Amino acid sequence: MSQQQQPQRPVTYGDVFIDVEGELAQKPVAPRDAAMMQTAENAMLGQTLSGGAAAAMQGAAARNERGGFVGHDQMDDAAVDGGVSIIETQVPGRRIIREQVAGQVVGQFSQPAPLAPTSAYEQPAMGGRDGITIGEALEAAAITAGKKPVERSDAAAIQAAEVRATGRNKIMPGGIAAAAQSAATINARTTRNEDKTKLADILTGATAKLPTDKQATRRDAEGVTGAEMRNDPMLTTHPMGVAASMVAAARLNQQKNE
Repeated sequence: MSQQQQPQRPVTYGDVFIDVEGELAQKPVAPRDAAMMQTAENAMLGQTLSGGAAAAMQGAAARNERGGFVGHDQMDDAAVDGGVSIIETQVPGRRIIREQVAGQVVGQFSQPAPLAPTSAYEQPAMGGRDGITIGEALEAAAITAGKKPVERSDAAAIQAAEVRATGRNKIMPGGIAAAAQSAATINARTTRNEDKTKLADILTGATAKLPTDKQATRRDAEGVTGAEMRNDPMLTTHPMGVAASMVAAARLNQQKNE
């Protein structure tokens, strides 16, 4: 068979994770599934793990997209229904981390336990004691899509996120939404991609740039997603961008609170 020939079937969860069973094992890994897992890793662990579930899912999703088996914004039904999650179990001196898709374990490892918190406001849990905040979701987007040039759709999504985090209906002078709008305007007139302002330039340290912040909810995610889609020429969202990060954060918060 020619090396240029397209693969005959998609890469499934069963191909990537040998312990996955049932319906999920037959499902192709989709880009937004991978983005949700990456957001979960960033929110809980502060980074995307080398050799972790997110990295494996990203590779599989990219192959499936190149082969035409999944769409750029496609999310698998199993991940939508069951969600992705990262569960931490404390044992003496260590913590056990389990990564799950639709309730099935796709990765497990252990780390040294963090130092005990010095106050009730320093919990070593995902997204702090109240869950993942909007600012933290924006910071996750800076990691997952940090090299993406800021476009009008990104600026609209960031503005919607800022409004929901602060409760203010107007753009704050000098805030992240104002910076994103300015970057999008300048980028539209800039020819070379390397000269354009990237999402990481705007969203890195977003939590500290917001005067107030709040836990990301489903309604927040819907508002941000709508803003990004309305301002995109193709009426879609970036699979690892601002809206995707907000959706993942809201879903993880919902799972945590159930």
